[in-house]
Amino acid sequence: MLGLVSVWKMRMSLWAGVAVASIILGLGGVDAELSVDYYGLTCPQVENIVRGEISRKQAANPATAAGLLRIFFHDCFVDGCDASVLITSTAQHKAERDADINLSLSGDGFDAVTRAKTAVEAKCPGIVSCADIMAIATRDLLTLVGGPYYDVKKGRKDSLVSDAWRVDGNIPLTTMSVDELNTLFATRGFNQTEMTALSGAHSVGFSHCKEFMARIYNDNPTEQTIDSEYAQGLQKVCPKQNTDPNMAAFNDVLSPNKFDNVFYQSLSKQLGLLASDQILYTDPRTRGVVNYYASSEGAFFDAFAAAMDKLGSLNVKTGFEGEIRRRCEAFN
Repeated sequence: MLGLVSVWKMRMSLWAGVAVASIILGLGGVDAELSVDYYGLTCPQVENIVRGEISRKQAANPATAAGLLRIFFHDCFVDGCDASVLITSTAQHKAERDADINLSLSGDGFDAVTRAKTAVEAKCPGIVSCADIMAIATRDLLTLVGGPYYDVKKGRKDSLVSDAWRVDGNIPLTTMSVDELNTLFATRGFNQTEMTALSGAHSVGFSHCKEFMARIYNDNPTEQTIDSEYAQGLQKVCPKQNTDPNMAAFNDVLSPNKFDNVFYQSLSKQLGLLASDQILYTDPRTRGVVNYYASSEGAFFDAFAAAMDKLGSLNVKTGFEGEIRRRCEAFN
């Protein structure tokens, strides 16, 4: 009997050791689910560390917030929120970051994650994934430019793959109709209202001329859905000939540096820069939601925060499905 008790105690001790090791290694326990306090025992100061680094980055480069928000979206919409977009290509392999549509992603956004990861590694080496750091940093940058605060669930692992070919067809295009946007978002589990809320990310940031050239030079008045004076002003920035590929315009001309609901208000004035934004007002199926968010910033913030929480949980890797990268731009 004593022998059986001893064996039982030894097994329990071994099980406890494995459980503790799992927590220390950041495996997230038995169910490997995302949770707000995932790093409560292993790196409790992670959010403060990330916030400090990205606050300094945003102060030095005010475009960082919009840049990382776009990077986060592009990462999550291609195989889930797994930091695959952060991987740098090699001579032998073209990574997700270098897909054509991702070439305009913000260098400041990538740098913000790198800085935050370096700071976190100094305090908690090998514990916090790049995917989690990017999710935290995106939320914090959003709040720095006036957006809503929401709790970030953590426990993501970093992807073990990053292929440029996976990107094509998985990111919304500025030429898409509401039907096409609905279809693309529905494949990720988002409905039309959530799609319209996430489009509010264009409250900050800018787009290059090639994304709206056709819109500002549309000579058919029956199809024109942009304010004529606004279009003329944009034509000076983006001439038909010899357009500088680096030239860009703010997505929200009325309050370009503040995350707010003015983006939706501008659509009723035909001041949407991108065709895929303006169509949310011209299409009667989404116009009611646009008007609702335009009239209530609180409603928009609540909807956007909920949609970002959902986006951040999209097809995440947990447990042994990924790794904790030592450097965000390279696999271990």
